[in-house]
Amino acid sequence: MSSNELEGRFPCDLHCHTTRSDGNDTPEELIERAASLGMHAIAITDHDIDPLREIGGKPAVQYAAEQGIKLLPGYEFSCDTLVDDVHICGYRMDWDHAELAAEIQAAKESKSNAYRALCEKLTELGMPVDWERDILNYTDPEGNPRTRCPDEVQRKQVFEAMAARGHAPGWSEAKLMVRDNPTLNLPRRKIDPVDAIRLIHTCGGIAVLAHPYLIDEMIDVEGRPSTRHAYIERLIDAGLDGIEARYTYDKTSYKGSMTPEAIEAEVRSRYGDQVTFISGGSDYHADHKKASAKVRYLGECGLTVGEFEATPLA
Repeated sequence: MSSNELEGRFPCDLHCHTTRSDGNDTPEELIERAASLGMHAIAITDHDIDPLREIGGKPAVQYAAEQGIKLLPGYEFSCDTLVDDVHICGYRMDWDHAELAAEIQAAKESKSNAYRALCEKLTELGMPVDWERDILNYTDPEGNPRTRCPDEVQRKQVFEAMAARGHAPGWSEAKLMVRDNPTLNLPRRKIDPVDAIRLIHTCGGIAVLAHPYLIDEMIDVEGRPSTRHAYIERLIDAGLDGIEARYTYDKTSYKGSMTPEAIEAEVRSRYGDQVTFISGGSDYHADHKKASAKVRYLGECGLTVGEFEATPLA
C-alpha cells in the first residue's frame, strides 16, 4: 500500500503528536493536514505536557471545528519506571485539576534530570551527545535555530541527536540501543499506570492503554518475572476504559514478529470484552519532515467514523 493510500485511511486518528512534545507538525499544521485529508476527528496526545488550550486566540477545539475537524485534547502519560513503553492516554479530563498539574510538573522535572544524565553517560561511553548544543539548542525542519526549555525535552530528541551524531542509523535504532543496555537505560521517575488510571478518573477522564504490544512479552515486575498479558490484566482490573488495537507497530520499535493486523486481532479477542471500547491511532509525529525509513502517516491507523461514534470519546 502506497503512502498516499495510507494517509487518511482511517478518518479518526486518536493518537497524534505535535511540536509541543516530540512531533514535527505544529498544532495548526496537524489540524490543517487532517482537514486537507477530509478526516473527521483527531486527538492530540502530547507527552507529559499541559494539553493544547488555544490556537490563534481561539479555543483549540473551536479552531479545529472551524476547519471541519473534531479535536480531542489528550495527554499521554509515560508510566512505570521499570517497564518500558507503558503509556496511558487520558482524554476528556479536567485539565485544571490540581492533582493533574502536580503530576505534570513532576514528570517534567524527572524527564529533564534523566535525559541530561543520559547525555552525560553516552558521552562517557564514547558516544558524545551534548545537552546544551545537541538537545537544548537545535535546528527545526525548516533550518531555523531553536531553543528548548529543559523541562520540555523528550527522550526521542536524545535518540534523534544520537542518530545525527552517527551513533545509530536512526532514532528507533538509538532507542533500542538505549533500551537494551542497562548502563544507558537510566530509569526516571514515572507514574505507576494504576495511579495514572486513578488520576484520569479523578479528573473525570477516560483512560486508554496505548500500543499494548510495545510492552515486552516477558517483563520484570518488582524483581519477579511476569507476562505482558498479566500486566495488562492488572490495568483492566484497575479500571482501564479502552485499549489501542489498531497501531503502526511496523513503524516503531516493536521487537516481536506479529503483523499489526495480527496484533489487532489478538488484542480484540483477548481484551475486547474486558474494556469499554477499542481505540486506534497512528502515533503520528510528522516523521516525513525528518530523514526516517519508518514514516507514520496521519490516519494510517485509527477508527472509522462509525467506530469512533460508538466510543465514549465521541
